[in-house]
Amino acid sequence: MCGIVGVIGVQPAAPALIEALRRLEYRGYDSAGVATLVDGQIDRRRAEGKLNNLASALERTPLAGTLGIGHTRWATHGAPTENNAHPHGTARVAVVHNGIIENHSELRAELEAAGQVFSTETDTETVAQLLDLYLRQGMTPEAAAEKAFSRLHGAYALALIFAGFPDMLIGARHGAPMAVGFGEGEMYLGSDALALAPLTNRIAYLDDGDWAIIRRDSVEFHDITGKIVERKIQRTAMTGAAIGKGNFRHYMEKELHEHPAVIGDTLHQMVDPASRAVVLPDMPFDWRKIPRLTISACGSAWYAGLVGKYWFESIARIPSDGDVASEFRYRDPPLPEGGLGLLVSQSGETADTLAALRYMRSQKQSVLTVVNVAESSMARESDAVLQTVAGPEIGVASTKAFTAQLAVLACLSLAAARARGTISAEEEGRLTDALLEVPARAAEVLAREHELSAIAERVAEARDVLFLGRGNCYPIAMEGALKLKEISYIHAEGYAAGEMKHGPIALIDKSVPVIAICPSGPLFEKTASNLQEAAARGGQIMLFSDEEGLAKLKNIAALSFLMPKIDPFVAPILYAVPVQLMAYQVAVIKGTDVDQPRNLAKSVTVE
Repeated sequence: MCGIVGVIGVQPAAPALIEALRRLEYRGYDSAGVATLVDGQIDRRRAEGKLNNLASALERTPLAGTLGIGHTRWATHGAPTENNAHPHGTARVAVVHNGIIENHSELRAELEAAGQVFSTETDTETVAQLLDLYLRQGMTPEAAAEKAFSRLHGAYALALIFAGFPDMLIGARHGAPMAVGFGEGEMYLGSDALALAPLTNRIAYLDDGDWAIIRRDSVEFHDITGKIVERKIQRTAMTGAAIGKGNFRHYMEKELHEHPAVIGDTLHQMVDPASRAVVLPDMPFDWRKIPRLTISACGSAWYAGLVGKYWFESIARIPSDGDVASEFRYRDPPLPEGGLGLLVSQSGETADTLAALRYMRSQKQSVLTVVNVAESSMARESDAVLQTVAGPEIGVASTKAFTAQLAVLACLSLAAARARGTISAEEEGRLTDALLEVPARAAEVLAREHELSAIAERVAEARDVLFLGRGNCYPIAMEGALKLKEISYIHAEGYAAGEMKHGPIALIDKSVPVIAICPSGPLFEKTASNLQEAAARGGQIMLFSDEEGLAKLKNIAALSFLMPKIDPFVAPILYAVPVQLMAYQVAVIKGTDVDQPRNLAKSVTVE
């Protein structure tokens, strides 16, 4: 997910742009650049690789000017080179862009025929060349921008500056987030509130289809029809304080160690320990009347949703469907009248999940979103929102946000069960107590992280790894495999343990670690039988279980990690912690870029 920032003010723009871009590094990127207006002319500095390379370029050749735009690029069209880095432009205009211009090939052919000369492989340069053509034809920047926006197909957020116009910055949003920040004699533009937090806490979000003309002391919003509209100014909860790693080596390590606090904070906003009951804000729907729940999300949030599906069906007895969001709307599924759509997202800006939300709306579903960013697009477009209390998550691979999502979904399933009369007050109290116990048990796991090193060292030597789980821990097997793939680049797959003999068992030999998420409980014996089959074929069984489980499987476990004894209801939340931690340790052993793994972005705002 590319990052965008713009500044128009009285202080030099370049330092502010760099500071804001540093706060967007968590999104993942492969090049960066800034452009400012110097004596009315556009000047740029760009660099391949990390933001420090751009900062070094600015030290060697500083950029003056109080108006500027900056960008961190995650490559889509064109290799991650300095030439393809943003900003793109001509002598008349410079552009930064998050998203994909789907009709760039047709526009490029048209523009080249009109005499425009391209110098990059990117779809973004098409926007710059289109604007340049309109400016060359005598249009004002405002008119050129409005006409250009009407020609673009796809998802985008854009920031534009124009030569000879030192008091104007133009931004646009179509399917990708964008916010305007309000300062004292300065104005700002950014991909999200976190980018703008060092500069201001007063922001206004562009609605989808909006574009804005920003000057030093004012902003004029236009909707998709061009009509001038008002957009609400709000104070963001994001702080301008720097987000540091503290004494940890990586943001991911720091965020892993925040699991207990994040789970606890999320539970404390939803659970009354005195009554041992879940207390939710009023919802604009009646759980008793919901015929079906439809869950959709992407990546780790999707696995959280799958755990939620187990809980909603087994505890609240709500028929539940689930689709990965990138496939959901393309099936054109019929949704029942009065149904509830449930979306799960860390950022609240994921393009596929946002599209799933809008499809649900078109099918007249109520929409409830579990999200970490209260000011996000998904939060603003939902009927109801439950916020995870994870705080900013900087590491690209999701960790603490995942367990916070699970905590919310667990509470939500209990509240739904109580409303539907499928659970007694006594049972709700027992399961609530189990939930409140998780933060302390997670802290115990983290305190013994060194005991994972033997497993991590063995896994680091592997080319292929299998993760197995059953029931509500099956999605945790998939989460563990995803984390290992994301940050160590080792091929891994997560399977329901009972499915192993239907194909994956063919992969097993003595070189393949088989990582088992296997708490004692109703499905333990079934999983144990599957693991016996894997061990008989030479598989290296790496067992995550409690004392009872380890005792029963000690004869086949090559290595093991002792887990605290907990209720099977909350096992997915707790067991997520060591599998994520193990993946982190493997990545450190292999020396990969843990916080910003190759090819990945924190939030995917285009398809």
